[in-house]
Amino acid sequence: MSAVPAVAAVPAAVAGPARSGPARRARRRDLLRGLLGGSAALAIAPVVAASRPLRPADGGPPASSFDETYRGRRIHGVLTSSGGVAAAGARWEVTVDGRPLHLMRRADGTWLSMVDHYRSYATPLEAVRAAVDGLSPGERLREDGPAHHHTHMGGHHGLHP
Repeated sequence: MSAVPAVAAVPAAVAGPARSGPARRARRRDLLRGLLGGSAALAIAPVVAASRPLRPADGGPPASSFDETYRGRRIHGVLTSSGGVAAAGARWEVTVDGRPLHLMRRADGTWLSMVDHYRSYATPLEAVRAAVDGLSPGERLREDGPAHHHTHMGGHHGLHP
């Protein structure tokens, strides 16, 4: 007698049915949703990070004054308080070549100036430097400053041509 090895048959129910049709499409759809969602999050992350205001690298308190020459112009700024509480009534008095420059604090904590009011900056010093960058050679701020005149009605927005 010759020995024939026995072959054990595995029932189809144990091996499991081959996936096809709606169940396979649902798994593929879930996989694609996960990949697209992750890709979208990765694409949006730099935009969200760039929209946040910058913080000082050293983590120390911001300076209460600055006085320097930037691009040939003398810029000076002092944080003043109106009233008893410095934090609530604090205001920057800034001059460029001895002429006042009005700074405004935005709700998100950034700063903008009357010269460059389309962008905001993390610190008053950055806003003043950007205003100096926006001045043409020979162009000066008004002597009385934009705080005394409403400059949103056209004109040179605090500048002398």
